[in-house]
Order: sequence, then C-alpha cells, then structure tokens
Amino acid sequence: MSVVCVTLNPALDLTGQLSELTIDAVNVVDTAELTPGGKGINVARVLADMGTRSIVTGWLGTENAEPFVHLFETIQAEDQFLRQYGQTRTNVKLAESNSRVTDINFPGMAIDHQAVQKLEQKLMELAASNEWFVMAGSLPRGVSPTLYQRWIDLLNQQGAKVVFDSSGEAFSYGLDAQPYLIKPNDMELAQWAGHDLNSEDEIVAAAKQLVHKGITHVLVSRGSKGVLWVCADHVIKAAAPKVNVVSTVGAGDSMVAAMTHALSQGWDATKAITYATAISAMAVTQVSVGIRDQSQLESLIQQVQVTQLPNT
Repeated sequence: MSVVCVTLNPALDLTGQLSELTIDAVNVVDTAELTPGGKGINVARVLADMGTRSIVTGWLGTENAEPFVHLFETIQAEDQFLRQYGQTRTNVKLAESNSRVTDINFPGMAIDHQAVQKLEQKLMELAASNEWFVMAGSLPRGVSPTLYQRWIDLLNQQGAKVVFDSSGEAFSYGLDAQPYLIKPNDMELAQWAGHDLNSEDEIVAAAKQLVHKGITHVLVSRGSKGVLWVCADHVIKAAAPKVNVVSTVGAGDSMVAAMTHALSQGWDATKAITYATAISAMAVTQVSVGIRDQSQLESLIQQVQVTQLPNT
C-alpha cells in the first residue's frame, strides 16, 4: 500500500541555527542545512521511516528539481510531481538556542489554470488505485483558496480517505468538503471557531463541532501540552514527553505521518496516538524531519501518557 502525499507549494528549506537573532545586524549562523521540504514531502519522509511507501505529487520547478528527485529516490517515494518552468521557492528558517524559530517564506511559482487541470487529472488517476491521500501545506500563487475543497470532494467521491493539513482560507474551505482527518493546532482551531479557546473543554467542544460536520478524526496539536484526538467514538488526550526543543519545524507533519500510518495499518487508538505524539516530540529535538534514532523514539514512546476523556 502507498499513501499519496500532495504538496502544492514545496520549498527548499534553508535552516540555520544560531545563538540569537539580532534585527538590523549581521548574524552569524552556527550550522546550516538545505533540504527539500513542504508539508506533504515531510510526511512522505516520516512515512518512509515507518515503513510505508508513498507517491508524491504536486508542482516542482524545472530549474532546481534535482534535490527533490534525489530525496524521492532516497526514501523510495514514487515521483509523480508535475514539472513547471521556473524555480521551486526557497524558504529560510532561523532557529535560535532559546527555541524561537523565525520563518521567512518566499512566494512560490505562479500556477495557471492549465496546470491545475493537469494535476487534477493526475489525482483522479491516482485515486483509481490508492485509498489514502495526504493534502498538506499552503497554496502557490494563482491558485484559488477553494481548490483543496474541490479536490477533497472529488477524492471523497472516489472513496479515498483524505488527511488534510493547511491553514487560513484554504483550511476553512477544505473543511467544508469533509476530509477524513484534520490536524489543526489549537490556534488554528480557535480561528475556525471564531473565538478564543481557553480550556481543554472548549477545544474539545470546537473539535466536536467539526466531527458533527462530517470530519471523522480531529487531531488537535497543542505543543508542549500534547494532543487531543476527537472523533465520534472517543476523546483521547496524550501528554507530550518533556524534550529539549531545537526546532518546531516539521513537528506537525511528523504527527500527520504517524497518524496516517497508524490508521491505514489499523492500529488501536492508544497505540496510534502514542506513536503520533512521540514522533512529533522527537521532531522538535532535531533540525530536519525524520526518525533518526530508533532508541530515542522508543524512550519517548514510554513517556507518553494517554488518557481517555468523557465523550459526552
């Protein structure tokens, strides 16, 4: 089985670590790493580490596609990206020793209607033989914020299970198409709800509204406060282990990957949320995405505390 990971606005992520970022001054970076990124691509990397193959698709610029191609070969992901003339954007992430991360995200390539139609056709072809889709990340220039909504609806009609992780207008529209699983953080959920969510009960109540709208699984990431998983059958809380935070980049993508793997493999709820929480916690201890140290992961798994909450 393969999971189709859709990244519409990929990027080469230039991540630098430094002691402290000083505005309006020359800053010296201690270490730097340039990696192919984008939320769906990050998901594919973690899926590979968990033993699930992926098919990756979206739009890539022809002028700097090689690093992405090399990564796909390394993780044995099937490359179904459509090539566009131009360069895939480069994003800069500056991670300070105090765990603060500054993102400088550049605009992606402009995408025209013809390119949208070609990718839509590709997704429908993939839906004929694949059940699980991850649609994650922002939209490039020229693409309507309703596009995710349309594509989730079309994939649902084909019997696919769509895991959806985006933000802003694209996220709001996408919810109306009833994806199978979403992973907002608590701030994104509050933005959707239209008011602050000041307690665990209020977060659960907002998540249940989305379940009542037809979304099967709502996974709310809360940083150091852990995870809340709300669906029709249960409300589960997972307390995150305490870790030394290096960078939060990719933590949400790691959680999405772990939950997609767990649900597609039929894991029980406790095991699923335990692994998702542990793998997300592991992600913040490193700069890049992926399960680099299996023994560290096993230690984190042992530290995750799972509680079944009342489902009223």
